[in-house]
Amino acid sequence: MSFASRAREEMAQRSLQKDCCVRAAAYGLACFAKYFDAKGLVIQTEQPHTVQMAQQLFARCGVQGEILQKQRPSGVLYEFNIRTPEQVRRMHELFGTTGSETSLQIDPGLIRCQTCVSAYIGAAFLCSGTMTDPQKEYNLEFLTARTNLAKDFEALLAEHEFAPHRTRRNGVNLIYVKTGANVQRLLSFMGAVNAAEQMGTLKAFKQVRNQTNRQTNCDTANLGKTARANAQTLKAIRFLEQQHALETMPEVLQQAAEMRMKYPDLSLAALCACFDPAVSKSGLSHRMKKLEAAADSLRKRLEQEVTP
Repeated sequence: MSFASRAREEMAQRSLQKDCCVRAAAYGLACFAKYFDAKGLVIQTEQPHTVQMAQQLFARCGVQGEILQKQRPSGVLYEFNIRTPEQVRRMHELFGTTGSETSLQIDPGLIRCQTCVSAYIGAAFLCSGTMTDPQKEYNLEFLTARTNLAKDFEALLAEHEFAPHRTRRNGVNLIYVKTGANVQRLLSFMGAVNAAEQMGTLKAFKQVRNQTNRQTNCDTANLGKTARANAQTLKAIRFLEQQHALETMPEVLQQAAEMRMKYPDLSLAALCACFDPAVSKSGLSHRMKKLEAAADSLRKRLEQEVTP
């Protein structure tokens, strides 16, 4: 089961005590349902817990609906619907709607307390929400074809500081939350507390993994830098040896060359400890640069001599 599916299941099994919160949750389901009009209501989902929750919520509000299962090549599609005229009438009386409104907007009178807000937003997610696996990225979305509803819903999320954004994709309104902290808070707010805690654990693991990767990349880059510097110095020393120039140089430079040839893979800092007495890193670096400069100067002089 995916992370999003587990979060949905947890939200659907949430227990609401107050009548106003039960109605707010049912209202959220209606607003974001596939159909909510004068003919009734239709909610379709791949999650059986969602339709069971919808049936229970509406029943507690005095409205009866039925659950259907439709077999598809990709799996079972679950449907909760309210279609009988008497139940449709009761549903619209519950929400103060007719189903013939030219546009659907959120009625603040149906969302009376903080738990009502939580229940409404959670129900909206169960009907129309999607979520990216937090191991990949942080993104939680709500979709609706109703533009005025999308604007109201964005404002509702913003009012509770979830930093939402709104856009359109393929003619559908999209309200989304992007940052990890806001997605985690929103999951907990909608009733998926365990999913939010799991996401927190995943975030911590990802941070440690990223920090480890950065350190590994840094270490690898440093190793590469050290290897390139060592190779350049070794090349200079071998050239000086071939030209019998090394033996004419000061003893400290000959000693530095000998130690570098003996320990070709050590970093400059590690090589310092091989001297007795030990030398400073800056002092040894200066000696290596003098060896490279001497080799470069000798090479240029020899090239000039062979040039007519």
